Amino acid sequence: MAMPLRIGMVGPLPPPSGGMANQCRQLIGLLKADGLAVELVQTNLPYRPNFISGLRGVRAAFRLVPYLAAIWSTSRKVDVFHVFANSGWAWHLLAAPAIWVARLRGKPVVINYRGGNADPFLTSAPRWVRWTMVSATSIVVPSRYLQDVFARHGLATEIIPNIIDFQLFRVRQQRQADNAPCLLVARNLERIYDIPTAIEAFVGVLSAYPRARLIVAGSGPERQRLAALAARLGVSEAVEFVGRVDNVDMPKLYETADVAINPSTVDNMPNSLLEAFACGVPVVSTNVGGVPFIAHDRVTALLVPPRDPEAMAAALMEVLRDRSLYLRLRENALTEVQQYGWGQVREQWMDCYRRSAAKLHEEPS
Repeated sequence: MAMPLRIGMVGPLPPPSGGMANQCRQLIGLLKADGLAVELVQTNLPYRPNFISGLRGVRAAFRLVPYLAAIWSTSRKVDVFHVFANSGWAWHLLAAPAIWVARLRGKPVVINYRGGNADPFLTSAPRWVRWTMVSATSIVVPSRYLQDVFARHGLATEIIPNIIDFQLFRVRQQRQADNAPCLLVARNLERIYDIPTAIEAFVGVLSAYPRARLIVAGSGPERQRLAALAARLGVSEAVEFVGRVDNVDMPKLYETADVAINPSTVDNMPNSLLEAFACGVPVVSTNVGGVPFIAHDRVTALLVPPRDPEAMAAALMEVLRDRSLYLRLRENALTEVQQYGWGQVREQWMDCYRRSAAKLHEEPS
């Protein structure tokens, strides 16, 4: 009987609770529950000592040296490396060095690439970025959107989607239509997610529903600017910034929400959108990046152009006022999201790991 594969997982863990960190933690737990040995090399460990985090010129070296040592050591204990990857400096400082060390140690590497900025990154990246990607055994992306982006740059990929934990994100009871709807934004407070558009759209909703609420769940550098915008628009009392919410606590927010809003300007396969689907919360989202590949306009969600508060407000009002539309979006989304359960995704990862391990033995020495 063949021994189960041993996986070296290279990626971040919460906090903060971002899509990649949540997926990494969830995948590790699911693989271990299925009896696989998983060794984690965490890419976002705190700086030691703490004061190093404030020294911008040297902190990368303080993290990089122990990080590379951990990958080198882990390579003795695993059969395949699974490297979570993103664009920009996250690629240069974390993903690429992990791939180089793993290949130097003779280990197959699965690059699990995520993020909506892949196209500009690959367009402007130096040649060695492409060489590093090609040197990996497999490149896995979570959506057809990213697969198309990579194909335009001559890079072959396979799709294995994000995983939704249906034990955690379960269908809530339907809220009764009332005059105090609750809207939810669950994105980090960063410019690319354009929370201001959601707040401005909420002003339009509030004019029709004076008791409406907007909950913003996330942390980030835009917190103060967003609070100032809410104050300037006169909606501060109706907008609640709840800060960073751990993934295990997010279902409580979906339980209270009538509509989930995704106002992003750059996106790939947002977990928050899929989580809303799984909880039976209708979604209004911008139609950017990979969103139209997983959310179909007027079938599973309402999609609007980015940076268009009027269009977003109109879509929100339509969902809140049209009960048949509300229920249709809810039911269609619940059906659509089933493909992202572990029962559907598990064998895709197992097959990828097995093929990657087998490829290594086929490579010429």
